[in-house]
Amino acid sequence: MQAPLEAPARPRAATAAGDAHQRLRAMILDDALPPGTQLLEAELAVLLGMSRTPVREAMIRLEQEGLVSITPRHGMRVLPISATDMREIYEVLTSLEPTAAELLARRSLPAAALAPLHQACAAMEAALAAEDRRAWAAADEAFHRGLVELCGNGRLAAMAMQVWDQSHRARMFTLNMRPLPAASTAEHRAIMQAIAAGDGDAAREMFHRHRRRGGSELIALIERSGLAWV
Repeated sequence: MQAPLEAPARPRAATAAGDAHQRLRAMILDDALPPGTQLLEAELAVLLGMSRTPVREAMIRLEQEGLVSITPRHGMRVLPISATDMREIYEVLTSLEPTAAELLARRSLPAAALAPLHQACAAMEAALAAEDRRAWAAADEAFHRGLVELCGNGRLAAMAMQVWDQSHRARMFTLNMRPLPAASTAEHRAIMQAIAAGDGDAAREMFHRHRRRGGSELIALIERSGLAWV
């Protein structure tokens, strides 16, 4: 019997470049490398503990994704967070996520299937009581991701998650600039109750108002802080 074909192994350089890209991208999105950070290729290689070749390839990918700019002999600079970009991102989210909430409500899933969303709401409420903003942000992200994943439309979920990732950096950067998210926590719980009740119209309308309010608050913070000019 002929042995089954095996996929060719990925070249080590490609694997290292992918690893460098993922690690640098995560640091940028979580603001471990905030806007305006300037680092030489050699400094990044030391930071990541790898050679300069995969780091160079990772920098090129990050530039293509609009996260950094590269200047010869000066390395890469983490680009500022643009209020214009965030406005466009929230316009997309305000269109997609309310539809996901409506679709999910109309699916009438059993309580067990909705448990992750209930748990995310409870985690937000606990984090709010403890004034733990990072824990709250993690629970908020779990709610939004869980909602679109359960809505039953894979394409909508993929589009929403792509845009959600693009907004992650601004949300984390402004986390401590915002007031404690009491209003947002209550809105999540109300949306969850509408979904559990199978009320698609209410879920859609509440989510639409939630996104518009949150987007306006975030964009105003970016404009007032001068973050876009870092």
